Amino acid sequence: MPLHTLPRLSQLPAASWDALLSTPQPFVRHAFLSALEDSGSVGGRSGWQPSHRLWYDEQGRLQAAMPTYLKQHSYGEYVFDHAWADACRRAGIAYYPKLLGAVPFSPVSGARLLGEPHAAARLLDELSAGLPGEGLSSLHVNFTTPACDALLEPRSGWLPRLGCQFHWHNRGYRDFQDFLDALSSRKRKQLRKEREQVAGQGIEFDWLQGHQLSEAQWDFVYLCYANTYHVRGQAPYLTRDFFSLLAERMPEALRVVLAQQHGRPVAMALSLVGGDTFYGRYWGCLAEFDRLHFETCFYQGMEWAIAEGLERFDAGAQGEHKLIRGFEPVITRSWHHLAHPGLQAAVAGFLEQERSGVRVYAEQARSYLPFRQSGQA
Repeated sequence: MPLHTLPRLSQLPAASWDALLSTPQPFVRHAFLSALEDSGSVGGRSGWQPSHRLWYDEQGRLQAAMPTYLKQHSYGEYVFDHAWADACRRAGIAYYPKLLGAVPFSPVSGARLLGEPHAAARLLDELSAGLPGEGLSSLHVNFTTPACDALLEPRSGWLPRLGCQFHWHNRGYRDFQDFLDALSSRKRKQLRKEREQVAGQGIEFDWLQGHQLSEAQWDFVYLCYANTYHVRGQAPYLTRDFFSLLAERMPEALRVVLAQQHGRPVAMALSLVGGDTFYGRYWGCLAEFDRLHFETCFYQGMEWAIAEGLERFDAGAQGEHKLIRGFEPVITRSWHHLAHPGLQAAVAGFLEQERSGVRVYAEQARSYLPFRQSGQA
């Protein structure tokens, strides 16, 4: 059979997996996905069981792959299908386990069908047709790219779902002041005041690449990250080892900004770089300061992206507060194939209405952007 299942990415050489990548996005690299597995962030009792799918040609050469996970719940996906699972439970239909093509805990659009398009299409068809035989209710592919959409859209049984995120775009700004000059007077004053409030509390920032952090500094990074969950009474998705493995396996892609007050670290934001994009991922603080989140997670990242000539800043899911700070609405896509005909029909009707609502929401959100209009001060 040309379709194979890989229970651990470490069983495949990194060069073989990475050779299938057509874009420099860091989250689907062997280094990132294997760090999730080797650190225990996925697998075990996490409810994310690696079950990657590989497609080989007749000569035994790897042609396509899909990072996939057997899921026993819907946490950490950022495409919310809990209502579908509840409806199945009430109807006596098993919704779990399901199969998910995604990057765990990462609401970042990127390649999901890797490799040669014709082989990737065959992998997809074989996989979706075999769901009942594997005892799976459904196959979901989250946060896709246009190239992946082009493979999924013409195929029968696939339902598209839309979401909305907010991304910042570098319009060729020379520096942060150049960006501020593109805003209306009122918004320009607001952003400048927020930055002054942070500076007035004696907080300064240091930028480090992955290889520049000591283990003690990584301890601090993790403490901040975990605290964002602990304050809500939740357990963090990622383990401490994950961060050390990232620093070991892909340090060139990591950027960490440390916030310090009078030399004492108080907050951090960890981001990744790939191609023309800056990806803000994890943040946390150990003490509360006015406007520190905005400075650490947004303005510092904007400044860094401008300095490095990056075109886009993806600061993560949700957050309407990003709009007035220059992050523009962007439509995201996911795709869903449900084996039960009744469930498929019900979800199709729901998604048709939801798609219309998401498009209206994204258009309305643009009215909150801070950019000055022609002739406006």
